[in-house]
Parts: sequence; C-alpha cells; structure tokens
Amino acid sequence: MLVRIVKMSFAPENIETFLNNFEENKMKIRAFEGCKFLELYRGKDNTNQFFTYSYWQNEQALENYRNSELFKAVWAKTKVLFNEKPEAWSVNKEWSSEK
Repeated sequence: MLVRIVKMSFAPENIETFLNNFEENKMKIRAFEGCKFLELYRGKDNTNQFFTYSYWQNEQALENYRNSELFKAVWAKTKVLFNEKPEAWSVNKEWSSEK
C-alpha cells in the first residue's frame, strides 16, 4: 500500500475557499479507483497548514488519479491559494495498529 502525504499552507483569507473545495471533492477523491483512505489534518500550532493523507492500492493507482480530470480540476482551484510551496511524499506503510 502506498501512502501519499501532502503538506499545504494557505494565507488566512484563502482557507475557507480551500476547505469548501475539499468538502466538495473529498468523496469523489475517496471513490476514485485505487483510493483506500483519505483524511485531512490541520496544524495545531500553525492553523494555516493542512495535510492530506491518502492510501492508494499502488503507485499506478495514484498516478491514474494524478492524471485524471478530477485531480486537474481540484488542483487548479487549490494551487492558486498557496502561500508557500506545497510538499508531498509517497511512502510505503510498513506497519499499522489498524485491524
């Protein structure tokens, strides 16, 4: 299983726009073939920072999403809101306490 972690930072005036876009699209992303899990986190001390954690069946499933019209539409609305360059990591899940 591939885990994708994306760190994003927004100007305070853009946070509501980001959250509305995420709300509008989160179930579409989660329903995308190969997506097994999706969560959004917000920084405790820096509330302008957000992190998405998504679990993908494999790297090809993530690439299919990244090349999809859904991703292109969501990303086009998101990237204009950043106040810092986003960071992303793809990692393999080595262990989990989930049952």
